[in-house]
Amino acid sequence: MAAGGGSSSLQLPCVFSPKSRQYLALCAQDGRLRIWNTDSKTLHQEYVPSAHLSATCICITWGPCRTVKEGPQRKKRKSEAGQVEEKADLLAMGTAAGTVLIYSTAKGSLHCTLDGGHSGAVNCVQWHPEDSILYSGSDDTNIVEWDLQTGKTRSKWKADRAAVTSLSVSPDGKLLLSAGQVIKMWDLDTKEVYRKFTGHSTAVTTLCFATTRPPDSNGLYFLSGAAHDRLLSVWQVREDGKDKNSVVSFTLTDEPQHIDLVTSNRKEEALRMAVVCKDGQLHLFEHFLNGPCKKPMSPSCTVQMSDTKDSPVPIPLLAAGLGADTRSILLAYGNHLQPVMEKEINTSERHICLTRDVHTSLSLSIETAVSKVKTPIVNTNSRVLVPGLPGHQAPVKGISQGSEKRKKDTDTKEMSIAERIGEIDLSSVSKGKGAPKGTISLQTDNFAVLLVQGLESSDANILNKVFQTRKEMVIKKTVARLPLPAVLPLVEEVSVIFHEKMAVLMVRWLKAVLMHHTSYLASLPDLVTQLGVLYHMIESRVKMFHKLTKLHGKLYLLMTQVGVLLHRNNHTAFLDPVGPEDWADKETW
Repeated sequence: MAAGGGSSSLQLPCVFSPKSRQYLALCAQDGRLRIWNTDSKTLHQEYVPSAHLSATCICITWGPCRTVKEGPQRKKRKSEAGQVEEKADLLAMGTAAGTVLIYSTAKGSLHCTLDGGHSGAVNCVQWHPEDSILYSGSDDTNIVEWDLQTGKTRSKWKADRAAVTSLSVSPDGKLLLSAGQVIKMWDLDTKEVYRKFTGHSTAVTTLCFATTRPPDSNGLYFLSGAAHDRLLSVWQVREDGKDKNSVVSFTLTDEPQHIDLVTSNRKEEALRMAVVCKDGQLHLFEHFLNGPCKKPMSPSCTVQMSDTKDSPVPIPLLAAGLGADTRSILLAYGNHLQPVMEKEINTSERHICLTRDVHTSLSLSIETAVSKVKTPIVNTNSRVLVPGLPGHQAPVKGISQGSEKRKKDTDTKEMSIAERIGEIDLSSVSKGKGAPKGTISLQTDNFAVLLVQGLESSDANILNKVFQTRKEMVIKKTVARLPLPAVLPLVEEVSVIFHEKMAVLMVRWLKAVLMHHTSYLASLPDLVTQLGVLYHMIESRVKMFHKLTKLHGKLYLLMTQVGVLLHRNNHTAFLDPVGPEDWADKETW
């Protein structure tokens, strides 16, 4: 089960077909739907919607496998009559125009179009596991229940005050999860709210059930992931209603982009899950869902990919599909125009880095003679940023005349980290066009790398250099790109500096940490003891605030009275500058 129905509009949809994983469906930047065959690793079908540029595809979800008639077939024997093969056929696509397109891979064409139900963009679509019913959530805050046999709306109701960003149907087809500002669980028979769950501060982009057990046995679990959040939260639906907090958290390196999992049918069976993050890394988890777990769960295996160049560049993973074998996994990586697929078996190690030679030339049916694509000219003033992990972005320098002669004369000895930090002027970061030519402009990724190095080595020089920045946007982006293990040391370091030196800049760092990593800090056990300095500082400030408020009021009243007296004296002196007793005084005249 892939979490394709809850994909955000900022992410390009990419999802494997259910069960056999025979097909991979993607919507690329050009708005076209491409379906790849994972066995032959070739392009199987390509569909161009009529409004693929104005009404781009936001989310895609495969329907349940069904029996498909692919043209004229021979009459089967009696021994083959009971052997009915079910294949993945229908594919639902939500568009920015508010319509839902149903595409059939068996026909190779559009099956039907569902319109008239939404007035905003369709952010998520989910199929009913048994009936010919489809659910869609939109920016118009509504959920629509579609009848695929008639192509019309069966039911429509308002789900939240905000946009509906994710949906998920329970395996038995009786419950529906929706996410707007809060996560709601609906009874599909009555269309009424069964439970509410709160815990995410940003839009929930991922919702999927983790178990197939009924809710009356306290064995129904589901997981959720949100934008800019590097945690996956697992919620337990309890019979007594005491399910306000998540019971398990899975730590990630970035926002979850694609999830595939094997559900747990009983307590003795572990949940297997593959999560592809926004930074292109893959994390594998295996956990027995049996009540709360205070400590966040780390991945059992992390997979990264890079090319085979001298200076390796990360290759982003697009999707992953779990196989029947516990060590078998199907990977899709590269770009959405031409992904590369392969099966990786060895996942027994904790950290795996795969090196692959990915060819960037497209093998699609495009005539190069009439292509209007122009290759940009890269000069010395241009920099091409490669997406990937923080610290791996390397500027591509253009080749200018006489550069080869300069290379021979210059010393190619690489500078150490201490020498680089000594030459960095953090006050010149992002000065824009008015910055002098000799200044170095650091990027946010470099800040994050330097900050992690300073925290790990406890180097006061590195930390002082990073903490000197005054730009609030740079601070927010730096904190957002920190790995989770570095968040707690950063809070401790900032708290100590703020307590000792009363540095006002540290308030911005604390504010950024609380904005981006509150859910992670809340999931840590014994947080009060670990952040004793910060709690003591906040408690002392709160106690002093009441006294300072009283003092501020008294000073304000006193200054107001002094101002009134001065105003009166000045007014009296203006009307009667010289008194009668001073008329005879010659010095006065």
